[in-house]
Amino acid sequence: MNQTCLRRAMMAEFLGTFLLIFFGCGAVHAAVLTGAQSGLWQVAIVWGVAIMLAIYAIGAVSGAHINPAVTVASAVWRQFPVTRVVPYIVAQLAGAFLAAAVLFVLFEPHIAAKEASKGVVRGQPGSEMTAMCYGEYYPAPGSLGDGDEPYSAEAHAKLKSRMSQSRAFLAEVLGTMILAFVIFAVTDERNPGSPINRMAPVFIGLTVSALISVIAPLTQACFNPARDFGPRVFAFFAGWGEIALPGFSDLGWLTVYIIAPIVGAVLGGGLYDFAIRPAYSEAVSGGS
Repeated sequence: MNQTCLRRAMMAEFLGTFLLIFFGCGAVHAAVLTGAQSGLWQVAIVWGVAIMLAIYAIGAVSGAHINPAVTVASAVWRQFPVTRVVPYIVAQLAGAFLAAAVLFVLFEPHIAAKEASKGVVRGQPGSEMTAMCYGEYYPAPGSLGDGDEPYSAEAHAKLKSRMSQSRAFLAEVLGTMILAFVIFAVTDERNPGSPINRMAPVFIGLTVSALISVIAPLTQACFNPARDFGPRVFAFFAGWGEIALPGFSDLGWLTVYIIAPIVGAVLGGGLYDFAIRPAYSEAVSGGS
């Protein structure tokens, strides 16, 4: 790929990831701060639609990875050029960061009102209830912002006791593994059961929606390091500080939301290539 094509692909990944985070995290903002969504499924389906739109918009230019875990898995199993991995990830993170910044400009008064109503100070314990609009936490701290009662340190401690880092890591590995498995399946030209008429993005989006419906109460359902890290870095600079990015004092942001999705995507792609794809190859060659 020449430099012009690479720049266009990077711009496509930037814009595609921007769309994904603007709509997806936008739905989280609306749900957490205004109660605009009714139940988890409404947030989940917005994420699914966001992925569909992003893939349809930029897929012909860059392949629409919009996810560092998918980029790495593609390099491992689909001969995606290793020299393009870092540029793609940089573009994805930049798109996610900008989307978070735009959402902050739009929703900041609502964020401040939520924090005031719950008696928390941005950057202090308890402000996870608004920081979750950007980065992700396990278990999901949405219940801290429910109701009219002020923030309770005891309720926060009880909530955090429900999900260990190892269990959260497993949830993110499993969720991303399933997602990558489906992506590889529905985009495999050898697969006679793959969606027709360029419908693969619809099924990828619905897969994400289904996964969010199951895993979001546990880890907020990341499956995408750019989705978490780009907005998390923005939140760090926007006043949440160590609540958004604890550094090495709490490595959950690294293990659960960056390493786990990458591991899961590589495992999911490998599972498809070793367990399912050979059957299609045999069918094409006339084997049994």
